[in-house]
Formats: sequence, C-alpha cells, structure tokens
Amino acid sequence: MSIYIGNLSYDVSQEDLSEVFTEYGTVKRVHIPTDRETGRVRGFAFVEMESEANEDKAIEALDGAEWMSRQLRVNKAKPRENSNSFAGGRNSRNNRF
Repeated sequence: MSIYIGNLSYDVSQEDLSEVFTEYGTVKRVHIPTDRETGRVRGFAFVEMESEANEDKAIEALDGAEWMSRQLRVNKAKPRENSNSFAGGRNSRNNRF
C-alpha cells in the first residue's frame, strides 16, 4: 500500500518527503507526479513505506500538519481506477450520434 500526500508545496522534492517520512519508518519509494506539459509538480505525492504499521503512524502524525506553509492531507492511497471515459459512452455501438 502507499500513502497519498495532498496540498503539497510546488517546491517540494523527493528528498524533502523522504526526510519527513523517515521519522516514522523506512521509506521504500517516493513519487511526485509532474504535469506532462510544464514539468511542474502537481501538488500531491505518494510515499510507500516498509510496513503498513509505519504508514499508519505517519498518517496519524502528519494528516493536518502544517509543512512548508501548507496544511497537509495525508491518507491511504486509493487504487488507481481505469479512466476509460468512453466505456458505454459515445463510442458504444448502441449510441448513434
């Protein structure tokens, strides 16, 4: 599982997040999505830790905390959904436009 961190500063780095989350256990991976066109940080990230117990400790301690002049939103990441927006929509054989 991984942790979702929202409302991040656009100046955040992987090292910054790793340093903060290491206080709660071993960090396995940090991913900070960027905008495809601008390359700019999108304001959220994902952190994967060695154990679920460490993730729970980090979530409890950091959700709502102020960091880099922002109030963080920290919770369990939800599984990625299939984003096929055309399923059953305009491209359906039964729909003739």
